[in-house]
Amino acid sequence: MSDKYTAVWVSHTSITSFRACPRSYYLKHMYKDPKTGHKIKIMSAPLALGQAVHEALESLSVLKTNERFTVPLVNRFSDAWKKVTGKLGGFVDEDVELTYKRRGEEMMTKVYNHPGPISNLSVKITQDLPHFWLSEEEQIILCGKVDWLEYLEDTDSVHIIDFKTGKNQEDDKSLQLPIYHLLVHECQKRKVTKASYWYLAHSDELTEKTLPDLEEGRAQILEIARKIKLFRQLKKFDCPNGDEGCYACTPYERVLKGEGEFVGLDEYKADMYILPEIVREENTVDSVIL
Repeated sequence: MSDKYTAVWVSHTSITSFRACPRSYYLKHMYKDPKTGHKIKIMSAPLALGQAVHEALESLSVLKTNERFTVPLVNRFSDAWKKVTGKLGGFVDEDVELTYKRRGEEMMTKVYNHPGPISNLSVKITQDLPHFWLSEEEQIILCGKVDWLEYLEDTDSVHIIDFKTGKNQEDDKSLQLPIYHLLVHECQKRKVTKASYWYLAHSDELTEKTLPDLEEGRAQILEIARKIKLFRQLKKFDCPNGDEGCYACTPYERVLKGEGEFVGLDEYKADMYILPEIVREENTVDSVIL
């Protein structure tokens, strides 16, 4: 009998973590602090920037086209930024925080001046967290939120748009588009005919991507999901580098050792930490580049 509560749920984020390092997958998506009963999360400046930008843009998707820009987009961003200000966003330096906030404001100004598809009709999936049975027989569910779905009236179809706030382009080996294509295909009735990334940091226009094949993507994602389920059953989450750890799991291991600074709870009641050394390194590099 199908039971969503005992099924294994996978997403782009959890699959990416697992592919990088099974140990990091466990620490990010399964481990709970025995003292608090909460999951743990490491905050950083780039993560804070992405969170605030996505929240501001997502708030537009529930509005009618003629209502989306009645409130300045920068104001929506400022409201979202309040949730990540100071150490809540991994910032230990006011000047560095201001630099990141200004970067986000520049992105908002770019979208406001060149809204493109954001000013067009959109499709909003009614599920709070879009999901479907990737394999009901194997009790595996695929879930995730897609940034924006533009409605293409001429073809009665959907255009998947993902906002990028980082400086680097998405890896071609990423499974993000195959996952999003499956989710949108399964969670609403219209056909997906287009997919794009919007690199907000350095472009006014979208970068169109080749739409991945649905069945090839389904097979590839299911194969990884089966591995995740097996690892969970065996309770075997080893880092490929052994005890030395890797870039993906070491920061979380440090938090477990007590090296992180607790800064509060996120909206999902996860314990948020910062690692001062990592924060300083990020801030130093970014301040030099900018």
